[in-house]
Amino acid sequence: MITLVIRALIFLVSAFLGLVAADLLLPGFSLHWNDWWGILLAVVIFAILQSVLTPWIFTLTRRHANALVGGVGLLSTFVALLIAVLIPAAGIGIDGPVAWIIGTLIVWLVTALATWLLPPLFIKKKVDQGRTP
Repeated sequence: MITLVIRALIFLVSAFLGLVAADLLLPGFSLHWNDWWGILLAVVIFAILQSVLTPWIFTLTRRHANALVGGVGLLSTFVALLIAVLIPAAGIGIDGPVAWIIGTLIVWLVTALATWLLPPLFIKKKVDQGRTP
């Protein structure tokens, strides 16, 4: 149970890092920093959508367009960003096609790296704590 909570938190942190990286690196991609609730909502919405959309899009692409299976992460990131932007209360804005394309790449890359690099740090500590008497 604790591992599940840790993984969920890592996924939320990775979503936050991806969105912040795109905000810092890319003109046209903005988090509305004056509304912390909106940013929190954007991160949660994006993380949940990403976790739900990825397996669904993978199944669809494997069934109907097997050549696109490699792009499932990018496609699910784009769709999650699109839905998050369309929700008025979410504190995220993306303006222009370049911001959409490069923003999707940045968010996807940072979240992929974070979800790959962060779990060993936190889950290893949990396993080590469980081994000590």
